Amino acid sequence: MKKLILAAAIISAGFINPVLAQTTTTPTTTVEVSKVVNAEEEFNKVVERKGIKNGFLSVADIEGVVFKPQAIKITEFYSSIDKQPGKLTSQPKLARISANGDLGFTAGPYIYQNGKTEDDKVYGDYLSVWRLDAENKFKLLINLGIQHPEPQHVTSTDFKEPDLSKQKAASKELFNGKKIIMDNDNIMNHSLELSSLAAYKEFLSPEAHYYFPGFEQITAPDKILKFLDNEGISISAQTTNAGRSTSNDLAYSYGKARIKKGNMVNNYNYVRIWEIDAKHKWNILVEMFSTVEN
Repeated sequence: MKKLILAAAIISAGFINPVLAQTTTTPTTTVEVSKVVNAEEEFNKVVERKGIKNGFLSVADIEGVVFKPQAIKITEFYSSIDKQPGKLTSQPKLARISANGDLGFTAGPYIYQNGKTEDDKVYGDYLSVWRLDAENKFKLLINLGIQHPEPQHVTSTDFKEPDLSKQKAASKELFNGKKIIMDNDNIMNHSLELSSLAAYKEFLSPEAHYYFPGFEQITAPDKILKFLDNEGISISAQTTNAGRSTSNDLAYSYGKARIKKGNMVNNYNYVRIWEIDAKHKWNILVEMFSTVEN
């Protein structure tokens, strides 16, 4: 495990390389977390007016993915269906944006209703990753959701402004930043196979948020570790893709997982949001697992 931690520290030190990114877009306006929150809220308004299918198509990044049940491009999936029935409402409660303003995410509760009674309501949480396009508009890069019983607690709002001291000029080298995040994600996954608790102790941010099907969100490392221990969760996972902001302070990864919970074993998709700390180490700020269902 010590070798794994040492390797993670070496990979996390990717800050010594040139600034790496997935896009060369340079924001032209002040960087504020409200910009990504506004993108989510405008998306929700379009969904309300035009329906779920047209809502997703209106904001899809050219490489944007949803999980239906495996990762598939948003444009490919929603262009292939006639209509997605029902009403979807959601509310951003957690949000961050990179120092350069080109990458952000929101998360929060949603309600899906395909009927007229209270019994027809499905409750859960969503996680959306947004990326700035060439026209400086946020487009939906990743969307994942989980289901759980009707919430018993009101979700507090957690919007945090970026650390502008990390702001840098955008890199002209496309996709090179991907490798550092892929490597960190792979090390996390390898560590999980050895010890889930030890892996999370090493990689969780002090402000970590954890989303698991059937449960309301869990915040803070001590509560997450207690949940994993109480539920008897063990995880094996494989990285599919990753990327990071041009300012090298916010990143994402996603992949597939097989999770044993007690005596039950199921397949899952996962999305992780990574943030870099003052010591230039990448930590997991958000993790969401969603059960793979046909």
